[in-house]
Amino acid sequence: MSISQQLIEIKAIKLSPSKPFIWASGAESPIYCDNRMTLSYPAVRNAICDGFVAMVMEIYPQAEAIAGVATGGIAHGMLVADRMGLPFVYVRDKPKGHGRENTVEGYLEKGSKVVVIEDLISTGGSSLKAVESLREYGVDVLGLLAIFTYNFQKAADAFDSAGCPFHTLTGFKELITLIESNASYSLPEIDFMKTWYQKGI
Repeated sequence: MSISQQLIEIKAIKLSPSKPFIWASGAESPIYCDNRMTLSYPAVRNAICDGFVAMVMEIYPQAEAIAGVATGGIAHGMLVADRMGLPFVYVRDKPKGHGRENTVEGYLEKGSKVVVIEDLISTGGSSLKAVESLREYGVDVLGLLAIFTYNFQKAADAFDSAGCPFHTLTGFKELITLIESNASYSLPEIDFMKTWYQKGI
């Protein structure tokens, strides 16, 4: 079973073309992806970990550490680091307001080659903020891996501008292909989701 199928099965991905979800940004979306749900299903979280480990070994065999983006990428990043026997840190969206006021939590040698783990890519903004924090910390970010992407061109352009390659286990394009064969959705609903995607955000 594909990652997309598993996400739908556990309701980590929910589709509502007739009553769109409202994102934190205020944007309306016929799809909502909550990858935190995957942590409650051992088979799914293991499949995701397997996929990430395979990607790291194939694309970034020189990786020396794993970093998770808070909060969605922390658990999955830790699973990958543990499986591979690599150091792990996580990256906050802003410095902690007390103590050492860290943005990067944990310790890595300067110049370490790091792969970043994220749960979701929409515009890429929060992911690339974490990448920049790691670069300021003094490590070499090889690239970023995520569970799901909305496949927006805006995100691809942002990662390209930042000089950070990214790869995902699945995404909106694969999801649409999957649901086209699903009798639960009518042709107008599928067309609506395709139009929403083409408009971008």
